[in-house]
Amino acid sequence: MGKKIATVLTDMFEDVEYTDPAKAFKEAGHEVVTIEKEKGKEVTGKNKEATVKIDASIDDVKPSDFDALFIPGGFSPDQLRADERFVKFAKHFMDEKKPVFAICHGPQLLITAKTLEGRKATGFTSIQVDMEYAGATVEDKEVVVCQDQLVTSRQPDDIPAFNREALNLLK
Repeated sequence: MGKKIATVLTDMFEDVEYTDPAKAFKEAGHEVVTIEKEKGKEVTGKNKEATVKIDASIDDVKPSDFDALFIPGGFSPDQLRADERFVKFAKHFMDEKKPVFAICHGPQLLITAKTLEGRKATGFTSIQVDMEYAGATVEDKEVVVCQDQLVTSRQPDDIPAFNREALNLLK
């Protein structure tokens, strides 16, 4: 049976870091629900290759309604982490040990949620030090899976490995 995946997204996301995993999740029978501040808004990737219509407002969803959380990279996670609603939303998935998939700058939201302590993870080169200060053991690998819950990758080149491990956790 397909899982329901909460996807937190706003303008300036890294286009392929949303489109490729979302396509893989949907092809495997999972539901991808995009969440931003405003339902129905169209958000645009930083490379202007992808435009995504937002399915739900953060005010209208509960983390308990979802099986997993997906955080694409780009400048989107840094904007979202300035909003306490998204921070609390992400924290719920980490605290409840539900699957969390964060690529590139995606872990920035998990840093702000203070949920990386004692975890193995990776992220974009420029945030790896931030992740270490947040208590994570950072591994510079294409994909890191921690405690059968957290899947992290560094950059667009890592997407095939990221998708493989994320889909594996959704089984």
